[in-house]
Amino acid sequence: MIAEPDFGSPEVEAAFLAFPPGARDGLLSLRRLIFDVAARTEGVGRVEEALRWGQPAYLTPETGAGSTIRLGAPKEGGFALYVHCRTTLIDEFRAAHGDAFDIEGSRAVRFRDGETVDAAAVGALIARALTYHRR
Repeated sequence: MIAEPDFGSPEVEAAFLAFPPGARDGLLSLRRLIFDVAARTEGVGRVEEALRWGQPAYLTPETGAGSTIRLGAPKEGGFALYVHCRTTLIDEFRAAHGDAFDIEGSRAVRFRDGETVDAAAVGALIARALTYHRR
C-alpha cells in the first residue's frame, strides 16, 4: 500500500472527521485502497479527491478515464462505496461475487462497522470504476 495521502482539501478532511468513528475507520481504509489501486492501474492518471453531494469523491480529471467513486455512511449504519447508478459496475461486481457482499441496488457496496474490506474484490471494483470510460 502507498503512504497515507494528504486530504484533497480541508473540507474533505472535515467530512471524514464528521463520520461516526466505526464508519470512519472503514472509510479511511477504502480511501487508502482507492489511492493504492489508482497508483497501480494503468491509464488512471491523477486522482482528485473532492466533495460531491457532501461525500468524499474520487475523480480522474486529467484522463477522464473513470466514473466517480464516492464514500459515505448509509443511514442504516456502517460504511459504503458508491458508484454512479447508471453504470454497469455494481451489476458486474454482483455477477462476480454473488451474495458475498451487501449490495444496494446498482449504486453501492455496503459494509458493517469493523468489517475488513476484501482488498482484492473491492480493489477490482475500484479499478473498473477508475477506468470505466476506457472500455
